[in-house]
Amino acid sequence: MVTEEGACSSMINPANKTQQVSIPPEKKKYNLLDIPFVKAFIKSRWYPGIFQWAAMIVFSVIVYELVAGTVNPSRNFGTSLTWVLWWPAIPIIFLVLGRFWCAVCPFGKISDIVRKLVGSERPMPKFLKKYGIWMIDIFFIMITWSDHIWGIIESPRGSGYLLLVLTTMVVGTSVFFERRTFCKTLCFLGGLAGNYSRSGMLELRGTPDVCKTCKTQSCFKGDGKTEGCPMFQFVRTMDDSADCNLCGNCVKSCPNNSIRITPRTPTAELWGIKKPKAEHAFLAAVIMGIVFVQNLTMLGIWQDILEVISKITQTTYYPVNFTVAFVVSMMIPIAMLWGTAKLTASKGTSEKVKENFVRFGYAVIPLDLAGHLAHNLFHMFTEGKAIWFNTGNLFGYTLTGDLALASVGTVQLMQYLVILLGLVGSAYTVYRIGNRASWKKLLPYYALMILLAVINIYLFSLPMDHRV
Repeated sequence: MVTEEGACSSMINPANKTQQVSIPPEKKKYNLLDIPFVKAFIKSRWYPGIFQWAAMIVFSVIVYELVAGTVNPSRNFGTSLTWVLWWPAIPIIFLVLGRFWCAVCPFGKISDIVRKLVGSERPMPKFLKKYGIWMIDIFFIMITWSDHIWGIIESPRGSGYLLLVLTTMVVGTSVFFERRTFCKTLCFLGGLAGNYSRSGMLELRGTPDVCKTCKTQSCFKGDGKTEGCPMFQFVRTMDDSADCNLCGNCVKSCPNNSIRITPRTPTAELWGIKKPKAEHAFLAAVIMGIVFVQNLTMLGIWQDILEVISKITQTTYYPVNFTVAFVVSMMIPIAMLWGTAKLTASKGTSEKVKENFVRFGYAVIPLDLAGHLAHNLFHMFTEGKAIWFNTGNLFGYTLTGDLALASVGTVQLMQYLVILLGLVGSAYTVYRIGNRASWKKLLPYYALMILLAVINIYLFSLPMDHRV
């Protein structure tokens, strides 16, 4: 099936030989597929399977431990692997390797297995095709909200049941629909992965001179031996990394050696998004608000905030008061971004305000990534030894002691540094999105990024309590 995004239209030489196209030296130099062992590995049956099966084994152990192991989160192997190691590592992976995690994610492998065994391969529903990213945004918000209402992170059982529910969704969509419909339109991590990978340091693209003469469409359809792109992408028309999980299928199936995997400057993709979308800018602002509320719930002033809210709501019922705080926290960055967009389009139309909101919303993404990482550095470095201790306990060795890998002061310095790097990334993205306009014209956006960074640094400067 060919989607409306368009397919490669091309020709291969009659002798079926690999087409040779001159590639500028600067591009050829940085193509990782020019390294023989890298190309051979990615084209082999071992990639990404060796990583997928390793992840599947670990995932199975994690789910078992969460559902059947100790209910003490600080002693549960599944809790420490999921929330102390995996969740903090996710933004780093997306920054360095793009959506590579999605290539080895257990959910993706489960989807592949189910579709191969019992999948009916029906086309993705039009509703999901049109509103999938909004569904992803909603699921991400709902899961974050439910964690604070039902204490999923603090509860091994809650974490385990969440993973089982997600697995059920994966199986259900894979039975009925083609490719990785769940990953593309329903996975709560998809929006986060898409936004963060746009800031990433790695990209996969086709070589235009080769793709424009190709008729096989194998990057999308597959070649009989290798499945087409599981994320519904045409390499020829792909101009962003939001939906590329570096699975290597196109590398295996392309008959013309068109595919390039190249390092790039972090945030570079954000500078020239051809078709900016409101849902991406909305999610960028929402993630910033979620980082705020995640920090607030770990501070000593959280109870004072709840008391203030309870006077307004006239109830002490936690779900109600937390929901108010949660919504307000998300709305603050949205309102700040919208206000800045309106300020810079004071003489423009409402369409101009929306255009500014959407375009410059992408500039918030580096700070999102920094805030997410900085928040989780606290867990990684003040609870990190739990991974070692609980792994030992899993094999019958009783290990105890201080969980911290670094002092709180050291962690705070790391957090400040990460936020400052995020600020540099966001400020430079503003500069590039604004077509390198004078600092006076872009001053409101620079001020917004500085304000968001200052709020983050202030929150990280306050003493935090462990949730697990």
